Amino acid sequence: MTTSQSRPPAPTPSSHTTRAHSFNAAAAQYAANRPSYPPALLDAVEEEAGRSLTGATAVDVGAGTGIATALLHARGADVLAVEPGEGMAAQFRATFPDIPIVRGDGNALPLAADTADFLTYAQAWHWTDTARSVPEALRVLRPGGALALWWNTTPLDVDWIAAQDDRLSRFFGVATAAEKRGTADRTDLADPSGRLRFTRREVRWSRRVSVDTHLANIGSHSAFLVIPEARRTAFLAEERSHLLKAFPDEVVEETYDVLLLVARND
Repeated sequence: MTTSQSRPPAPTPSSHTTRAHSFNAAAAQYAANRPSYPPALLDAVEEEAGRSLTGATAVDVGAGTGIATALLHARGADVLAVEPGEGMAAQFRATFPDIPIVRGDGNALPLAADTADFLTYAQAWHWTDTARSVPEALRVLRPGGALALWWNTTPLDVDWIAAQDDRLSRFFGVATAAEKRGTADRTDLADPSGRLRFTRREVRWSRRVSVDTHLANIGSHSAFLVIPEARRTAFLAEERSHLLKAFPDEVVEETYDVLLLVARND
């Protein structure tokens, strides 16, 4: 087994586009193992937007397998999903056949102007080109509508999570938690043009899952999906041994800080 101490040098980072497309081949794994979001997050979205999701027209962009879309639908929104990836869209349709989905992305939304009360991006805004996605958001949002961006991020004040992040950072050669927060933690990166005025909220939550689910969740991230399978498998096998020491009952409590940015189209 290749350990994190004796591993070969990390490969040159894959392109943004390659990583974005990597999810299509792992859509079922993504749908089955990725975390959702807590009710408090949607409460915060409504508070910052100054209106209820119930009865609102919501467009969930970069919807993936529908994790956030389903929550918006359950909240009472009239929701449309927009997803660029064929594999992810197919998984979405299989899971949520009654929720409409169209192919497209945030850089060129397949929607008419002034059609959405909410435009949401769950774990997806960082895949867009803000020079294009910001004007598109403002075009599609109705006056008084709201753009909501959010990400599940890694809380490094939880000891076992910090230890795992250190192993991931050494494996990939980058500070993984810092990279993940990236755009989410800085409103100037979310909109370098300064046209949007974001408010920022943070919501902590957790879920209890099996070690297998936790490892499958990790393995569904693009950084893993684009590296050779042998390296991915070796790391996850070694990571299992670390987790079983920390969680001998094989149940992991994953903790997340959801970082939320909301901008109103006033």
